Amino acid sequence: MTGSPAQAPPLLELRGAGKVFGSVIALRDVSMSVRAGEVTCVLGDNGAGKSTLIKILSGVHPPDQGEYLMDGVPVRFTGPRDALDRGIATVYQDLAMIPLMSVWRNFFLGSEPTKGWGPWRRFDVAKARRVAREELRAMGIDIRDVDQPVGTLSGGERQSVAIARAVYFGARVLILDEPTSALGVKQAGVVLRYVARARDRGLGVVFITHNPHHAYPLGDRFLLLKRGASLGQYAKQDITKEELTSMMAGGAELEELAHELERAAE
Repeated sequence: MTGSPAQAPPLLELRGAGKVFGSVIALRDVSMSVRAGEVTCVLGDNGAGKSTLIKILSGVHPPDQGEYLMDGVPVRFTGPRDALDRGIATVYQDLAMIPLMSVWRNFFLGSEPTKGWGPWRRFDVAKARRVAREELRAMGIDIRDVDQPVGTLSGGERQSVAIARAVYFGARVLILDEPTSALGVKQAGVVLRYVARARDRGLGVVFITHNPHHAYPLGDRFLLLKRGASLGQYAKQDITKEELTSMMAGGAELEELAHELERAAE
């Protein structure tokens, strides 16, 4: 009888990563993994170390301690472009879009398709419009008109365009920086739906959030950060939404505060 094949290594993995800025320890001994077709949620309040972690994952800063691996092989990026060339795409909260430009123009911003050669080489506008429309439709994103300025879209629609753009340009790992933080319930639902579609297309997704109610339905594993340190990484079957929320919010601290408030009200 033959054994089951060995599981492929994670697309992306950190082992004991740390980062120091002068005398400030921004991140210490953080380990995490991201697998194809899965969502790893990183949760923490302001000051937890989420921004530093994003910068390490996206190649802005190298870790000062620990290892960064892709497909089981240690890597050291020279910058964000190097990480992007290896398939790690980061969608920040500001989205790096120009509001007055059309949807299709933003879709190809910095990576414009061309036609012709030499001095006759020019931007292939027809291809850009067509591909943007087709790729958005393939992700199930219903944009009324790709010629409309991207600034006229809702926050959820802009996030969805950014996700579709990363998928089209060959991302293997998609890092999303608080994509639902400034959105209402309905628009947040729109974004979560498209994140799930990116996952279902085989991408490994890193979903950075401070909202466990958005993270838990979507996530396959959860990394909790507090003051630059890891509180642990948990598979979904090993933690409930209530436990996740309690750890994230500091259950003991909230209980103590509740007692103080009750006494103050007497």
